[in-house]
Amino acid sequence: MKKIFYLISLFFSMSATLHAMTDEEKGYAINREVERRDSGFGDSIHDALMVLRNAQGDESKREFTYKTLEMTGDGDKELGVFHRPADVKGTAILTYAHGLKPDDQWLYLPELKRVKRISTVNKSGPFMGSEFAYEDIASWELEKYKYKYLRDEVIDGHDCFVVENIPAYEHSGYVRQLEWIDKTIYQPRRIDFYDRKNTLLKTLTFSDYSQYLGQYWRAGKLEMVNHQNGKSTSLIRTNYRFRIGLTENDFMESSLKNVQ
Repeated sequence: MKKIFYLISLFFSMSATLHAMTDEEKGYAINREVERRDSGFGDSIHDALMVLRNAQGDESKREFTYKTLEMTGDGDKELGVFHRPADVKGTAILTYAHGLKPDDQWLYLPELKRVKRISTVNKSGPFMGSEFAYEDIASWELEKYKYKYLRDEVIDGHDCFVVENIPAYEHSGYVRQLEWIDKTIYQPRRIDFYDRKNTLLKTLTFSDYSQYLGQYWRAGKLEMVNHQNGKSTSLIRTNYRFRIGLTENDFMESSLKNVQ
């Protein structure tokens, strides 16, 4: 009961604070609260299933594990390793996310036995043939965007803030994003991505949220739909484990060829 009263008081306190701000200040404050609530998890690992669909509805599936290390004073470090099917087994993607500084990303291709650095100007390219771009899979960092609160809106029964995100970093494939942020859990419910011509390109929806360690919310399903080519990609995330003792040594470019 005390927790319920605390959440209610926190909500009204946040609402009163936002009321006195400009729309830009509101947008920043909302996302700063998103960052605050998600800080301190340390490290995590989860299993993932990626389902790719073409415009005709034909499917292909890929299974991988994904590790994350929270960094103090910088963006997270993340490592994804593919296990199935056989033609992608051993492929690995390593990301060092940053704020305004370009993210560092490397892709290990086992058939070539070499590590390929992803170009800064090529982050809008498709990741592993999916509708997720390389910049989509890097961890979100507060400094990456300029924000503007637009309105409140209920989607799928969830009361949300709608915020416009303008990329503040160079070479983004998007001119802007519209994001629906759940007022209760301060996590995204939907993001609309607009291409460099300011035309709606993709929509990403988040569902099946679960809470971990009594604080951290993670979506069990992400669905990316490309409105321009008719393709879509589902990302199903399971078996989350936190604070398992990962260190920076688990996220080294030099060890990409040996990850399993």
